[in-house]
Amino acid sequence: MSALAFDLQATEGFLVADARGRLVGRVECAMYGSAPDVPDALAVRSGFLARRRKLVPADSIEQIDGATKVIGLRVERESIRRFL
Repeated sequence: MSALAFDLQATEGFLVADARGRLVGRVECAMYGSAPDVPDALAVRSGFLARRRKLVPADSIEQIDGATKVIGLRVERESIRRFL
């Protein structure tokens, strides 16, 4: 399924994997920036008690599988920015 056809607001709890199939983390919530009703990115928590989050831009998402609840990225894990 294409990322454009999927609602990013409904991805809370999905696993995120990078282009090589390595686990990035779990989606915590959708993040809004340019428009108040359309999410621009996802906040991804990398560990169970991790305080730092990673910011995954919507344009870096290659596909979203709603059946297995996995989001595949087209970028590597190291290129994803961190934030508090």
